[in-house]
Amino acid sequence: MDNFGQLFITGLKGTSLLPEEIDFIKNEKLGGVFLSSVNFEAPAQLAELVNSIQKHRDEYPLFISVDHEGGRTSRFKTHFSQFPAMLDLANLNSPKLVFEVHEVMAKELNACGVNLIYSPCCDILTNPDNKFIGDRSYGRDAQTVEKFISAAIRGVQTSGVLACAKHFPGHGETARDPQFDLPLVKTSIEELRQRELVPFLKASRSRVEFVLMGHLLVDALDDKFPASLSSKAYEFLRQETKFTKIAITDDLELRAITDRFGREEAALGALAAGADILRYQSLEEASKALLAVREAVRKKVLKKDNIIEKLGRIERCKKEHFSTYQPIYIPKITEAFSSAAAKKLLEQFRVMRA
Repeated sequence: MDNFGQLFITGLKGTSLLPEEIDFIKNEKLGGVFLSSVNFEAPAQLAELVNSIQKHRDEYPLFISVDHEGGRTSRFKTHFSQFPAMLDLANLNSPKLVFEVHEVMAKELNACGVNLIYSPCCDILTNPDNKFIGDRSYGRDAQTVEKFISAAIRGVQTSGVLACAKHFPGHGETARDPQFDLPLVKTSIEELRQRELVPFLKASRSRVEFVLMGHLLVDALDDKFPASLSSKAYEFLRQETKFTKIAITDDLELRAITDRFGREEAALGALAAGADILRYQSLEEASKALLAVREAVRKKVLKKDNIIEKLGRIERCKKEHFSTYQPIYIPKITEAFSSAAAKKLLEQFRVMRA
């Protein structure tokens, strides 16, 4: 077994692959990449980057992922349709519109080779001071958020892209940003079940392919480890929502983790707790964590059977969704942009706001 790289999704430095990135993708059988604005100049360039990444794939394509929610969380701007924030969209009270928006977003991304987006946010905006979530949420109560989650997931996943529900078990109550500090959630188990869990249960029933585990210290679940590193949080996800697919950590280079846990402790802890995929900003940190994982399996610190189970879950997902992969034909990309559907939606929002 030498495909531990499948357990990792990592960022890249620029708009084209560096030699060390090519080596890592090819030699370590990397599971996927996490794109951001530094990787983007234009749709054609993005497609060329994705083609170059997939050229070095192992048996199945890599996950090509991005944060793309609409509103302020949209990493690609030029040519991509810029839709309102989800809170504004939800105020129009139309799951059909939510479906159509996510369908357009996914089709534009899919045209460039993106096959996984970290969306929708299942967080409930219960804390009005929560700027980290803010208008990324669909609403201020469980029933409102739940109403739009299935529409968002269906819009994404019927357009050739996988969706990822986040940030489990819910980031709406705390105002802290995990980029700078570890958020603390003082919600009781009963409140979690009755409120925060409701949108994630809807996501699981809607066959979402990924759930992202938040860097949240939810003391009712675990007063020592954040959800992303807590076996109790992963058990809560699996048992309460019956979710059987891929659990991925939030970025393990955020200060919520790095200020409190060592590199090896975080990587091994997340996998031992229940994560299937570890997400990193940088190849440097991902490569160090990969070495630690490989050594931990050799020394039986991590159970080999547990790792095999994770790899099987990842392979099943890729086999089901990516088995007919073809490189992107770049001259056809423009057909996905400025579509009649996108223009109609954007005009509809303009009129509604007037």
